Amino acid sequence: MDGAFSHIGDNVDNLVISNAIRIPMSEIQMTAVRSQGAGGQNVNKVATAIHLRFDVKNSAALTEHVRQRLLQISDRRITDDGVIVIKSQAFRSQDRNRQAALDRLAELIVAALRQSKKRIPTKPSKRAKQKRLDVKSRRGALKKSRKPRFDD
Repeated sequence: MDGAFSHIGDNVDNLVISNAIRIPMSEIQMTAVRSQGAGGQNVNKVATAIHLRFDVKNSAALTEHVRQRLLQISDRRITDDGVIVIKSQAFRSQDRNRQAALDRLAELIVAALRQSKKRIPTKPSKRAKQKRLDVKSRRGALKKSRKPRFDD
């Protein structure tokens, strides 16, 4: 499996996010644990799942701007202490799960860097306003026609 983000390249000791951001692997804590769910005999013997932990607040690799953007994201993988916790257990191989966890960490950081477009509020057109009022009056007339009539 080739990940979208590869930590293999110019330096095996770094997770390369962009030209400006390279996270040392020493800042990323990975633990192998047993996978959950069905999987036969192998799942009970081999620790193939990966728990990845990355402390955003204490990372020297991130600028203050990137750190703030990451901490502002409302993602359940980011704890109140500013630690990103990712569990990868989709694959039967520990190496593939490790790469998948690193890829997800990189995707999360890239998503924090992406600037969202500023919304420019627009006014509804005269035609749209008139159409809305016409629909309202038709709907009101329909409801009025359903009421019982009492003729004296």
